[in-house]
Amino acid sequence: MKKLSLSAAVLAAASMMPVAGLFAQSTVTTPTHTPPTPAQRVANQVSRLTTLLTLTSAQQAQATTIFTTEQTAISGLWSSMKTAHTALKTAIEANDVATIGTESAQIGSLTGQEVQAHAVADAAFYALLTPEQQTKYASLPHGGPDSFGMHRGPGGPGL
Repeated sequence: MKKLSLSAAVLAAASMMPVAGLFAQSTVTTPTHTPPTPAQRVANQVSRLTTLLTLTSAQQAQATTIFTTEQTAISGLWSSMKTAHTALKTAIEANDVATIGTESAQIGSLTGQEVQAHAVADAAFYALLTPEQQTKYASLPHGGPDSFGMHRGPGGPGL
């Protein structure tokens, strides 16, 4: 009886070895996603707007310049915004009311600068469109001169 039990135990252990090996070797891989560069975002945006509004090659060149200028302006703001949010989080955790006020004001100022950069770019782009294109542009979801381009970036405003 002992021999049978021992044999069964050895067989059971041997059958589990491959399974244990699978668990030991399994690794979780996180998919890597590289966000588009500012130049790629501009190219994608101009391509999309060309398709939707039938932009001429001259309009495409002007739009590329406008949106490149916008991306340059807001890319620095994103870095400053991230820094301000980190400092705000630290101030909250430390109950540092003075720094909370300072960082909140900084975030407000940076947000205002971002809105301004989007609005200036939208105004310049809108001005280069024909009246027919302006009508189409204004009817686009998240487009038109009253949106200030706030939904063009990844994740919406400030992201």
